[in-house]
This record gives sequence, structure tokens and C-alpha cells, in this order.
Amino acid sequence: MIVFFLAAVLIACGFAFSFFLTAKKKEKHEEWETNKRIYENDRRYEHRDPGEEPDTKRVTFPALISLILAAVIIVAGCVAVVPTGYTGILTTFGRVEERTLNSGINFIAPWQKVVKMDNRTQKVQIETSAFSSDIQQVDLDLSVNYCIDQETAQNLYRTVGTSYYENVMFPRIQENTKAVFSQYSAENLIAKRDMLSDSILDATAVDMKPYGITIVSVAIEDIDFTDAFTNAVEAKQVAAQNKLTAETEQAQKTMEEEQTAKRAIIAANAEAEKSIIAANADLDVVKVQAEAALYAGEKEAEMNKRISESLTEDLVSYYLIKQWDGKLPTTVLGNDGGYMINLPEIGGEE
Repeated sequence: MIVFFLAAVLIACGFAFSFFLTAKKKEKHEEWETNKRIYENDRRYEHRDPGEEPDTKRVTFPALISLILAAVIIVAGCVAVVPTGYTGILTTFGRVEERTLNSGINFIAPWQKVVKMDNRTQKVQIETSAFSSDIQQVDLDLSVNYCIDQETAQNLYRTVGTSYYENVMFPRIQENTKAVFSQYSAENLIAKRDMLSDSILDATAVDMKPYGITIVSVAIEDIDFTDAFTNAVEAKQVAAQNKLTAETEQAQKTMEEEQTAKRAIIAANAEAEKSIIAANADLDVVKVQAEAALYAGEKEAEMNKRISESLTEDLVSYYLIKQWDGKLPTTVLGNDGGYMINLPEIGGEE
């Protein structure tokens, strides 16, 4: 309709300008005729030349130009260019047509309109707040990537319009975020950030599927707690760190004491083992000596036995004579051993 309006205005202006120029020509021609009559009737101006007679033809050039331009505008209005990554929604006087326009050049009626729906992946930043299961307020920064299905873009425009994010997506994302965060305590929110993102993605994807909107990803970029809760968490962390330090120091001290005790036990065991080895060695020596003595005694007894078996009276007399130094005894015992006689030394003084 805008194309027709512009064309009509342009044509009207062209014809109006043509009429204006034609009227100007006619006015000049009437003025020339008046001057000519004056010059002809008044002798004072009989030698005056009224000049060349003005052209009285009608001026049609502006009207022709306006018609050409209007035709160009109307033809241009019949061409619709849909960029790559978009779907063209065709409407006639506000009514959505059944067919859609693909990317490229499309021809439409001048009274039809094309609404371009972006099918590419789009990103939105969301700032919102939620409460944890222990009633702690949390401020969030989310980034959501989504895209519109090309096949259902026409139905989305028909049922929701181009403000689908404000009217459908944003409220559902907020509601799902609050529902997911309310399932976890404040202390677990940061540690389970990936799980929270996946839960929000799954819930929102289900809600957006009937509209033909695909939720590609949800990312929690920032989680901000209240100052009071942050201070409490920091104090708890400091206390836990101090406790861990004390436990570590105590464990280190206990370990050192255990190592000292183990070393003492090992040293005592080594000393006892050494004493046992020494005692066993001494016992082995005694056993060896006893066995040696026993063996020597047995050998001596065997030797004595053999000697006693080999001795005769003559052999004993022989050894006595061999061992005698040539001196007679000076004392002689009686047969009964009851008296002793001192004999004088042979060859000595009387």
C-alpha cells in the first residue's frame, strides 16, 4: 500500500507541475497578445516589435517523468529480497499467507508485505535474580543461545509475532531459572554451575518446542550473593582452613612420633637380634669346643686303651729302666704302708 501511495503522490505531483507549467505558458501567451494589440493600435508603439509569439503547447514532460518513476516504484515494490538465514513471511493486508519466501529475490504483489524472521543462532544476555533452597538471594547473569526453526517460523509469527522473545522466551527462562535454583542450597550453587545450566536448558527447551524455538545453550556467566552471605562463607572457609591446618600439623607431629617410635623399635629389635646372634654364636662355639673336647677325650681314651692293651711287664720294666736316672730311692714304704725307712744315699757320707 505504501508503494501505491508513493506512486500516486508522485503522479499527482508530476501532473500538477505539468499543469502549472502549462498555465505559465498560457499566461505569457496572453500577455504577448495584449502587448501586440497595444503596439498595433497605438502609433507611438507602431515601430515596436512585440517579440516572438510564446509556445502554447501543453507541458507534459513532468507528468511523463512522474509516470515513469511511479512505474519504477511499483515494480520495485513487487520485488522482495530475503537475506540468507532468514525466512520471509508473506502477508496480504495483515493476513499471513500460507507460503513463505526463501532467501534471495522473490516477486510479490505491490499490496503484499514481507516480514523477515531470523533463523540464525541468536544470543541474549539476561540479568535476573533467584532464591536458593535456604532462602538466599542470588543475582545472575545468563547468556542464552537460540534459533527459530525455518519450518515453523510462519506459525510463530502468526501466533506470537516478532516480539516472541519478550512475550514468550524471557518469562519462561526467568521462571525456570528460579525453579532450578530453589532446589539447591546457596553453598552448592557455585559447585554445580554446569548442572544448573543443563537443568535450565532442558526445562526451557521443552517450553519453547511448541513455538518452534530451539534453545541451543544456556550459560551461567556470573553468580553474585549478598554481602552478608559472602562474609559468612568467607568466615567459614577461614575456620575450615585453620582447622585443616591444625589437623595437618597434628597429623605431621603424630607421624613424626610414630616414626621415632618405629625407629626405636627397629633399633631395639636389631639390638636384640644382634644379642641373639651373638649368643647363638657363643653357643655354637661352646658346642664346637665341647665336641672337640669330647672328641679329644675319646681319642685319648682310645689311645690309652690301645696303649694299655699293648703294655706288658717287660715293656713297663723297659720304660722304667729307660726313665731311671741312676739314683736309688731314699725312702721305702713297708708292705702294709705303715712305716717308712730312709735309706742312706749310696756313695754318700755315713
